[in-house]
Amino acid sequence: MNHTHYLLPLLLGLAACGGDGGSDGGGGTTTPGASQPSIQSFSATPANITAGQSSTLSWQSSHATSLSISPGVGVVSGNSVAVAPVTTTTYTLTASNAAGTVTASTTVTVGSGNNNGSYGSMAAASLGIGAALNGSIPFPASNAWNQDISAAAVDPNSTNILTTIGLTRGLHPDFGAGLYEGAPIGIPYVVVAGTQAKVNIRFTAYGDESDPGPYPVPGNAPIEGKRPDGGAFDGDRHVLVVDKDNNRLYELYRAFPQSDGSWNADAGAVFHLDSNTVRPGGKPGWTSADAAGLPIFPGLVRYDEAASGTIRHALRFTVSQSRRAYVPPATHWAASSTDPNRAPMGMRVRLKASYAIPASFSTESRAILQAMKTYGMIVADNGSNWYVSGAPDDRWNNDKLVRELGSVKGGDFEVIRMDGLVTP
Repeated sequence: MNHTHYLLPLLLGLAACGGDGGSDGGGGTTTPGASQPSIQSFSATPANITAGQSSTLSWQSSHATSLSISPGVGVVSGNSVAVAPVTTTTYTLTASNAAGTVTASTTVTVGSGNNNGSYGSMAAASLGIGAALNGSIPFPASNAWNQDISAAAVDPNSTNILTTIGLTRGLHPDFGAGLYEGAPIGIPYVVVAGTQAKVNIRFTAYGDESDPGPYPVPGNAPIEGKRPDGGAFDGDRHVLVVDKDNNRLYELYRAFPQSDGSWNADAGAVFHLDSNTVRPGGKPGWTSADAAGLPIFPGLVRYDEAASGTIRHALRFTVSQSRRAYVPPATHWAASSTDPNRAPMGMRVRLKASYAIPASFSTESRAILQAMKTYGMIVADNGSNWYVSGAPDDRWNNDKLVRELGSVKGGDFEVIRMDGLVTP
C-alpha cells in the first residue's frame, strides 16, 4: 500500500536547551607541556525528573578536541544535549586532547512521579479528533514500539541500506499545520469513548487479512486527505479510531463512509493497546491498514506530545524502495525485490549518538530527534524516502520545522541489527 504524501517541504530536527550550574572537571590523565583540556561546568537541568520527562545536560569546556558523554549518549559537540533516562543515571563527560583527558559527572534522578498517564492504558486521553493523550502511551512499556534501542547493535549492512535510502537526503515531516493542496497535512485520528456505537465495515480488497467488524467509527471520523471544502480526494484515506475505555485501536485503509452509517474499506485491523499480543486476530504475513502490517497510530508524531518535550516511543517513516522481507514487529512485506541493500518492512533506524542536537531548535524538534535517538524509527510503508509520519495540528510551526531541521540527513542514522528477519 503506497501512501499519497503531501509535499510540504518540512524537515525534522531536535535540540537541547542550555542549563546552568554544574560540576568541575574531575580526574583524568594529562601530558605535561601542552594545553590541558578542562571542564568548567557540567550540569543537568532539571536534575530531578519523573519517568518519561527529559533533562538537558549542559557543559563548558576548553582546549578539548573530543567530547563524549556516557552512558548512551556518545560523542557530542556544542554545549548541551537532551537525555530522557528511564532510571536514575549518572552521566560522565569526558574531554580529551593530545595532552590528556579529564572527566566530570552529573546525575539525573528519575522518580516515579505522576505523568497523568501510563503505558498500555488510554484512560487519561481526551476525547475528539486529534485529542491529547495526556501521557498515555499505546502498548506496555516492554513493547517493541516503546523499546529503548539507544545501545542496540548496528546492522552489518547498515551503510549499504542507508545509501539506498539516501545518505544526503534530509528528513521530511509528513505532517504540519494548515492545508496543502486543499487537505490537512498528516494522518488524523479520533479518540472515542467505550460507548461509541459500532458500525458495519465492508472490506473490498483485503478482507481475508482484515479483522472483521463492527468498528466504533463515528460518522465524522477524519479521513486522511479529506478536503474541508468537500472536494474530491484520493490517496490512502486512512481512518484511525482509539477507544480509550477499552484500550483498542481500529484502523482502516482506503475508507469510504456510506449513507447508512457503515463504511467500505480495502483493509482493517484491530489492535489491543493494553497487551503485547498486539493483534490477536492477525497472522504472520498479513497486512493491516499499513503495508508493514503494523499499527499506524503508535508511530505518529503528535503535537501535544512533542510540545511536552518528550516522546516515549518509536516513530514511523517510509522508504521509496523496500525489500521482500520484514522484521518483527512488522508482519508483511510490500515489494518484490530481494535486494539486501533495500530496507525490509519493520526495519528500525536510530539517530547516531554522535549527532549533536542543536540547542537552538524548538522544543518540538528536540523531542522528535531525541525520540529518534532513544527509540528510533520503523519502516512502515512504501513512500517518499525519509518521510516521517505525524498527525495534522494547527499548532505546528511549519516554517520553523523547515528552518531547524533541513540539515538532518540519512547519513546521520544507522540501521539497528535486524534480528528475526523474515524472507520468502
